[in-house]
Amino acid sequence: MHKYLLFALLLYLTYSCTMPAQQGAIPDNTAQHLPAFDLEGHRGARGLMPENTIPAMLRALDLGVTTLEMDTHITRDKQVVLSHDPYINPEHDLLPDGFEIPSSDKSRYVLYQMDYATIRTFDAGSKFYTKFPQQEKLATYKPLLSDLIDSVQTYLQEKQLPQVYYNIETKSKPSGDNKLHPAPEEFVDMLLGVIEEKGIAEWVIIQSFDVRTLQVLHRKYPHIKTSLLVENVKGLNKNLEAMGFIPDIYSPYYRLVTPKLIRDCHAKGMKVVPWTINDLPEMKRQKEMGVDGLISDYPNLYPEL
Repeated sequence: MHKYLLFALLLYLTYSCTMPAQQGAIPDNTAQHLPAFDLEGHRGARGLMPENTIPAMLRALDLGVTTLEMDTHITRDKQVVLSHDPYINPEHDLLPDGFEIPSSDKSRYVLYQMDYATIRTFDAGSKFYTKFPQQEKLATYKPLLSDLIDSVQTYLQEKQLPQVYYNIETKSKPSGDNKLHPAPEEFVDMLLGVIEEKGIAEWVIIQSFDVRTLQVLHRKYPHIKTSLLVENVKGLNKNLEAMGFIPDIYSPYYRLVTPKLIRDCHAKGMKVVPWTINDLPEMKRQKEMGVDGLISDYPNLYPEL
């Protein structure tokens, strides 16, 4: 009798562990590993849509990315907002009345010195952006991270798309502490507050050039995946020494990638995901070299890899 009960239990466990999660929803048994080859949409799909906006992220989903890459800042009223720059950028943003921001006010509208309700009124998508002439122009805004997550998860469910990862950058540096952003620990705590409230921790990677925020994550939130962004030429060992631990991902500027760097990172258990590659032949070269993913402003190029 006991052997039949044991067989039934084993059969049940096997079945329950192999049942597919509902597409678009965060599964109960969340993924423990990153994609085999990670296709990331930089700031959503910056080459095609206004950066770090909800429309850019949804376009990237339509193009089949496995990860949405984005930047975050903190507002004066302690909310996490999507933005690469610490201020409203005159290159691609407009004043609430639709007029251009004067060049003399280039750095005037600092997000950390503004409440989100005010930030929300600026137009982040209607102005022609000379660096990305293919961008579709539309009136949009800088969203809160919480609203972005809600929009993405709803869209995944509606379109029956597989769950994606969120690669979220903390935009901080020592000289900006308490001027352009809070100190690292406060920044990380507010960011993780949103992530944990939304229940997406297993699908999140936190990346940064600022090792201080990654060190806070490693100490206080060790369950969160980390990625070290690199644009210096100090080399792998020096950069890891400054970190004090091995992150999940080493993410260098793509021109710094060599076969040896890839081998050395893999030997330490890290994936290599370079940024930001907008040229298809270079994407193919990097993939053949052995990188574990790509970050691009043009995720529409990924199907041609």
